[in-house]
Amino acid sequence: MNETIKREFRVALSKKAQPVWFRIVKWIVIIGVVSALWGKPALWWTLGVMALGSAVIHFTWRWKTKGWTQPWGGWNDVEAAQGRPGPSGQQPVRD
Repeated sequence: MNETIKREFRVALSKKAQPVWFRIVKWIVIIGVVSALWGKPALWWTLGVMALGSAVIHFTWRWKTKGWTQPWGGWNDVEAAQGRPGPSGQQPVRD
């Protein structure tokens, strides 16, 4: 179980899993939705739907990559999941 959690963090923090521009756009959208719906009952429904959608995407990708060990659908950072150095030669962060 401990190795699975470490692998999840290596994949989540990998710079190849999600490019920086995508992370910035993602947070702009989340903050924009929250600010637009602040104080309205639809806020919690929207956040719930977004969280559910994110979980479905995450677990689908995890299933299709067989636990982050095979590339699928453009994802090409198997090295981060396995704790091996990537093409740049940098070691992934380990605890």
